[in-house]
Amino acid sequence: MISMKTESNITIDDLVKQAQDGDRKAFSEIVRILMNKTTALTYKITSDRDLAVDVAQDSFVSAWQNLHTFKFEAKFESWLYRIAYNKSLNAIKKEVRQVKDYDFDLQASNSNPERDLYQKELQTKVLSFLDTLPKEQRAVFEFRFYKNMAFAEISDTTGKALGTVKTLYREAVKKLRDRAIKQRWTV
Repeated sequence: MISMKTESNITIDDLVKQAQDGDRKAFSEIVRILMNKTTALTYKITSDRDLAVDVAQDSFVSAWQNLHTFKFEAKFESWLYRIAYNKSLNAIKKEVRQVKDYDFDLQASNSNPERDLYQKELQTKVLSFLDTLPKEQRAVFEFRFYKNMAFAEISDTTGKALGTVKTLYREAVKKLRDRAIKQRWTV
């Protein structure tokens, strides 16, 4: 296994071992080396520069706090990127709920109360439905539906095969359609 080298020929694995022994400077060096790549990943998922930086920084904090659990069974970068990926998904979910609530508030002043109530109820039903989906289906659905990401981009982001991403999305849409029919949601 080839590890990324720093300018002084110290590998990421060497820095991780030093950081696991409590060396904060070693971890700071890891942050310096991997911050741009981690931020690029979180930006690709969130499409928001400020949020991406916050999520990347939070990912490093979590990595530092849980560094003792890293067992070198995979590359450190993969472990860190998985943390960043999960934190990005959580950030998107939080943002989607906030944006939906904000959008509804703006629309409410220009529409009738009965329709507003119905839209709010429908929005609540859809968000409730999303919470019932398996994590992977929910993530793919949110990336595609709320972030308008292409399937190939979702595949790159999640590390899942393109066919798997398409299947996960198709299954989520089918479940949403089935629930809408069963519960007689109307648009």
